[in-house]
Amino acid sequence: VHPNVSQGCQGGCATCSDYNGCLSCKPRLFFVLERIGMKQIGVCLSSCPSGYYGTRYPDINKCAKCKSDCDTCFTRNFCTKCKSGFYLYSGKCLEKCPDGLEANNHTMECTSIVHCEASEWSPWSPCTKKGKTCGFKRGNEVRVREIVQHPSARGNPCPATSESRKCIVQRKRCQKEGKGKKNREEKRKKSNKDESKETRQESKGRAARRQNREQRENNSKTQPKKRKAPNKEQNLAPIDTAH
Repeated sequence: VHPNVSQGCQGGCATCSDYNGCLSCKPRLFFVLERIGMKQIGVCLSSCPSGYYGTRYPDINKCAKCKSDCDTCFTRNFCTKCKSGFYLYSGKCLEKCPDGLEANNHTMECTSIVHCEASEWSPWSPCTKKGKTCGFKRGNEVRVREIVQHPSARGNPCPATSESRKCIVQRKRCQKEGKGKKNREEKRKKSNKDESKETRQESKGRAARRQNREQRENNSKTQPKKRKAPNKEQNLAPIDTAH
């Protein structure tokens, strides 16, 4: 062993030196060179830092640097996140997205263009004018639809969500607010009044008939009975027709 090489190292190093840091790592750790000024120091890490990807070999596990436009990568030729100003597409970092795709500034990726989608139209509303459905001949009716898919930045914009058209209805007068209810109340009161009047008249009629009947009965009790006039035919003597 070289005099500058030590085996009693700290921080996961299997072998190290005072000048170069870690020379080899303990099992399952990755060896990576970090630059400090003009000098490179070897360190042993459980995972590779940003801008590096790990490769495992029988004798040592190493961290290799990604391409210059990659922030993180799986291999040198497959980037998983791009640096600022680049858009990720199929493992590559591009300054401009291919045709048919658009740049997503939120995820910094090239994504498919999404066009707006709307639902079917609703049925036409009743014909109205100034919020009323009566008291006019010509009005307007409307129909609406909903947006079910909003577009992306380069997608087709959404269409109108409402339509209006002229309509004609049979002219009819509007009932004043509360008039219909008032009329029903008046009719009910009048009906009750008529029924009460008829009931009172019937009661008066029954009372009058009862009074007349009682008066006749009293009169029949107080007046003497009239004798029946004799039958004239009975008083006549028989005529003798022999002479």
